[in-house]
Amino acid sequence: MASKLEMAEKRENRADPEKFVAMEGEKDGGEDEPVVEYRGWKAMPYVIGNETFEKLGTLGTASNLLVYLTTIFHMKSVAATALLQIFNGTTNLAPILGAFLSDTYLGRYYTLAFASISSLLGMFILTLTAAIKKLHPTPCNNINGEECPDASPIQLTVLYLSFLFLVIGAGGIRPCNLAFGADQFNPQTDSGRRGINSFFNWYYFTFTVAMMISCTFIIYIQSNISWTLGLGIPAVLMFFSCAFFFLGTNLYVRVKPEGSPLSNVARVLTAAYRKRKLKLSDQNQFQSLFNPPTVDSTIRSKLPHTDQFRVHVDDGG
Repeated sequence: MASKLEMAEKRENRADPEKFVAMEGEKDGGEDEPVVEYRGWKAMPYVIGNETFEKLGTLGTASNLLVYLTTIFHMKSVAATALLQIFNGTTNLAPILGAFLSDTYLGRYYTLAFASISSLLGMFILTLTAAIKKLHPTPCNNINGEECPDASPIQLTVLYLSFLFLVIGAGGIRPCNLAFGADQFNPQTDSGRRGINSFFNWYYFTFTVAMMISCTFIIYIQSNISWTLGLGIPAVLMFFSCAFFFLGTNLYVRVKPEGSPLSNVARVLTAAYRKRKLKLSDQNQFQSLFNPPTVDSTIRSKLPHTDQFRVHVDDGG
């Protein structure tokens, strides 16, 4: 009787591969090991919604900042270009630090949460620089030869503060959004792997649409209607991005940090240098290699052993 019930339970679980894999992991790992419940497409509206609204709010604004700095803050073209080069450079380098913190300490969920709030604050402060007259220089008319006043230190400080929050936001969002979406599917099942591929397709489709809308509609409003409205709309869109992300909190799979690959690379380089004169015995080669297990107890090795990269040193001179 017990065997018939067990067979019926297995047939029911195999109808849902995600549930079956989770229950198998529970049996192998013991009662103390948490069961991962992959929600898959149920979590995708919140993940893709967060990313889409974030791109709608930031892409168009970032590409039109040069016009904003030269027309509203009366910066020289050279100074404005230099400032934007620094801003874009730090924005591209910040994901390296964000990825390290995410992989080592925070995890992708908390990194994305913190970065989304930071981007929202950056867009909000940038909108205030256009909406509040005291936060930008007095308008002037260059055509009549009128000398335009420079921005005050306080005005520049507020502007730089908005850029700082935007850099922090980009540093956390860029390295984590794709990986976080893929975490919602079970990679050990066929349905999960198909879901990951479909998620990538939808991600790049919505990214392209958001970029087209942001770089046309948003820029038109900023340049032809009002900078306050043109910056306020992206700020509102960024608020929706945060709202979408936090609404799906109870559905997300949160993968625990396993450590940054950068740390492992540094360890390998340090160990290789310190042991450069050590001779490796032909016996027990597999036991002597540093190959720590992953958090997933079902996978004991991240990479298979290979002799392809061995270096043979001739001591004969």
